[in-house]
Amino acid sequence: MQGAAAAATSVSGASWSGATRGRASALASRHVGLAAAAASTSSSFGPRGALAAAAPTLPLPRVRGGCRLRPLSLLSESGWNGEVARPAAATAASVPADDASAVAKGEGAGAGGIAATVQLGAMIVAWYLLNIYFNIYNKQVLGALPLPLPYTVTAFQLAFGSLLIFLMWATRLHPAPRISAAQLGKIAPLALGHMLGTVFTNMSLGKVAVSFTHTIKASEPFFTVLLSALFLGEVPSLPVLGSLVPIVGGVALASFTEVSFNWTGFWSAMASNLTNQSRNVLSKKLLAGDKDAMDDINLFSVITVLSFLLSCPLMLFAEGIKFTPGYLQSTGLNLQELCVRAALAGFCFHGYQKLSYLILSRVSPVTHSVANCVKRVVVIVSSVIFFSTPISPVNALGTGAALGGVFLYSRLTRTKKPKKA
Repeated sequence: MQGAAAAATSVSGASWSGATRGRASALASRHVGLAAAAASTSSSFGPRGALAAAAPTLPLPRVRGGCRLRPLSLLSESGWNGEVARPAAATAASVPADDASAVAKGEGAGAGGIAATVQLGAMIVAWYLLNIYFNIYNKQVLGALPLPLPYTVTAFQLAFGSLLIFLMWATRLHPAPRISAAQLGKIAPLALGHMLGTVFTNMSLGKVAVSFTHTIKASEPFFTVLLSALFLGEVPSLPVLGSLVPIVGGVALASFTEVSFNWTGFWSAMASNLTNQSRNVLSKKLLAGDKDAMDDINLFSVITVLSFLLSCPLMLFAEGIKFTPGYLQSTGLNLQELCVRAALAGFCFHGYQKLSYLILSRVSPVTHSVANCVKRVVVIVSSVIFFSTPISPVNALGTGAALGGVFLYSRLTRTKKPKKA
């Protein structure tokens, strides 16, 4: 009896222990599988990640909409301030696939940040160099001609830019725009202002020094404030009005002490400021709220082509008879060298304006305005050095005051919105 009982006990014990071992092995295998799954998502986070991976995790319940909740670890990962530390893998696992790809793109963008900065710096340097060489070549062409012929030079520059624009569209470097008759009607006044502004700038460069022309053109903010108040009803703040004082005073001081001062050159530069800022103000008024508005590159391209078409009849009427090969040969000019320099001036003219738009699309308006102010300083200094322009200390003081006022104006107008009347 005792032997039978012992045998029964051993049999029942063996069956119980076998069942227990089976359950234990199943439970162990389940925990091992969960630990392996957790380790696969956090094995790259060091000892803490390995410790958290070894801890069992709750199942992933489904919520309304088919999304899964983020795995909740049984091991607390609270920091010193009680804030939950979320590793990068957990963050990526808790967001949709699109957001996870955005995180990956952000990491890639951070890796390529240096390359983007170098590219932007190269564009700014090219912008400055093209502007410098444009003023040098343009001044040489205008100074070599027996007459300045600003209408002809303007038409040539706009024609060269139009040719480059059509090549850009033909090669699909940038998609060509679809323009309606209504859009052409809105852009035509802007093209007229652009063409006249270029004509007046060439008139001024033909009469006075490059540095003096750009010093006068530094007074553009004065016309911007005046035209914005008249046409847009924008009343500037007192600090903005105060920034105009050194601009106007600096231009006046530089004008009184300028060796190459000429009334035609002075008023031509002022007329250039008026037409250019009228173009900018009208663009805000005419193109505001346009649902089919073009991007900046195409808008600039269409304005350039229309400006060329508008400059042709003006050139033929004002200077067409004078600018002929026979007339130029009678003056003893080297036509080949003149055409080469005019072509280089046209290329630089279109190139620096296109780069200005490209840089503006990559940086903030504040950064672009500061870079534009620095560009004017670089152009003035380089032209003074290249052409050996005599500059008195008082003239340099007036130029510096005007440029300082422009910098202050650009900072104030970008940080504070003007009040409307």
